[in-house]
Amino acid sequence: MARTRTEEIVISGLKLRQKKERNYKYLGMFAIAISMAFLLVLLISIASKGIPGFFQYYATIEIELNKERLDPRGDMSDQSLFEGEAKQIINEAILKFTQANTRNEKKAARKLLSNGSDTRLSKYIKNNKDKLDTKQLVRFVLDDDADSYFRGFIKKDTPEKQRRLNDIQIKYLDKMKNEGLISYGLSDYLFFGSASRNAEMAGIKGAAIGSALTLFVCFIIAFPIGVATAVYLEEFAPKNKFTELIEININNLAAVPSVVFGILGLAIFIKLFGMPRSIPLVGGLVLALMTLPTIIISSRAAIKAVPPSIRDGALGIGASKMQTTMHHVVPLAIPGMLTGTIIGMAQALGETAPLLMIGMVAFIVDIPGGITDPGTVLPVQIFMWADFAERMFVQKTSAAIIVLLIFLMLMNGGAVWLRRKLERRW
Repeated sequence: MARTRTEEIVISGLKLRQKKERNYKYLGMFAIAISMAFLLVLLISIASKGIPGFFQYYATIEIELNKERLDPRGDMSDQSLFEGEAKQIINEAILKFTQANTRNEKKAARKLLSNGSDTRLSKYIKNNKDKLDTKQLVRFVLDDDADSYFRGFIKKDTPEKQRRLNDIQIKYLDKMKNEGLISYGLSDYLFFGSASRNAEMAGIKGAAIGSALTLFVCFIIAFPIGVATAVYLEEFAPKNKFTELIEININNLAAVPSVVFGILGLAIFIKLFGMPRSIPLVGGLVLALMTLPTIIISSRAAIKAVPPSIRDGALGIGASKMQTTMHHVVPLAIPGMLTGTIIGMAQALGETAPLLMIGMVAFIVDIPGGITDPGTVLPVQIFMWADFAERMFVQKTSAAIIVLLIFLMLMNGGAVWLRRKLERRW
């Protein structure tokens, strides 16, 4: 039976539509593949540079732990160990091993180990008091240039004037390696050290604690204020032009660049109120201002998702408006509220620009003990390390980025888990 003209038009139209749908499907799959490829390249690049940053080279040197020289006061206090001759004892040990005689040889030998070797020795004897007045093999961190040599960044065949290690230092390093004194292990400085100009001693502990304190301040301020604002606007506020203006401004604030909040924090908290720079309290306040719009918007969406039948049922059995909201609506909306809060906190964790404006870029060696102690945060620490010239800082920067990404993934994963755990399906 021959098809009519109308049937031919319909069939051709269906074929064209199906073709467009297939093309759209393939285009979407291609876009996803391209995105995944770029993401994979990024992750491989970060991992290839960052994983070596979790490790570093050590040298094991025999040290004579003379109690009178290391602990002149005899009380093992920090002051006594500071006044001791830990640095001289280490230099004597390294000179004895290298058998350096000339001035240039001695100078070259002293630069093989990290500048913080004396502090490391002081900590060792404080934790091993029973080993005083004996000879012990103590593991020290190599200087960043020596570390770069074993990583292959400094080549022996490069002319001496064009590399950071001279021939004498390379000879001593090769001697150490041949005698089995060089080891490659997990970097304790990276996880337990703080900010340092010496790449081999730099660590993220201070920045990690600063980030935790800053996020704590941000959470205790932003979460209750954000939830309370969302509940009021959604359940109690009258629907007029004033509340509409507030809602528009909240939505606009969510799109404001983060550096603007940093400028606002600088003007209000530091200039107006006279609060100190570079403390987690000010950083948390600034991040709270930045996070509030996200929390309010997500909390309002969670409240809207509660079925009207819940409200009608509560009101029908005699509950007041406040009882209905606080005993029925809010508990059911809490999963969505917490999810939005965690996502906002994860965004705050990765922010750098607003914290730079309030001075958290300062070089802080000490680890903060509270929200009013000077400190920095992990993104700012990464920003500072990326600006240093030493090769080892490149690897430690990538390692710190990996740590930050892990925290962000855990927070976002926690948000997904929390939502699935607490949410109720209607």
